[in-house]
Amino acid sequence: MAIARYPSIVLDCPDPAVLARFYGELLDWKVEVSEDWADVRADHGQSLSLQQVADYRAPVWPSQEAPQQMHLDVTVDDLDTAEAAVLALGATKHDHQPGTTFRVFLDPAGHPFCLCVS
Repeated sequence: MAIARYPSIVLDCPDPAVLARFYGELLDWKVEVSEDWADVRADHGQSLSLQQVADYRAPVWPSQEAPQQMHLDVTVDDLDTAEAAVLALGATKHDHQPGTTFRVFLDPAGHPFCLCVS
């Protein structure tokens, strides 16, 4: 028997509303914003939460100067199409691209995430 239904990932960031809009558009999920917190929720229960942190320091990837702590893998049908879409949303493509079946990007707050094909 499972204890919980869905995990929720919480990302530290300087501006939860900005990051929630980014991930809401990327995942086509609903966005709920409060003063220092935002939630991005799927209809089926999964969620991503963003919390405001004073003096936020973005991770430095692939080094561990400021550890990445975690990252998201987002499965897509076509890497080129998905890349164009996330860049239009405000992501940045990272210079270091270590694979061919995925691409590494930084969200507007500097968190690394990957677009992956299965």
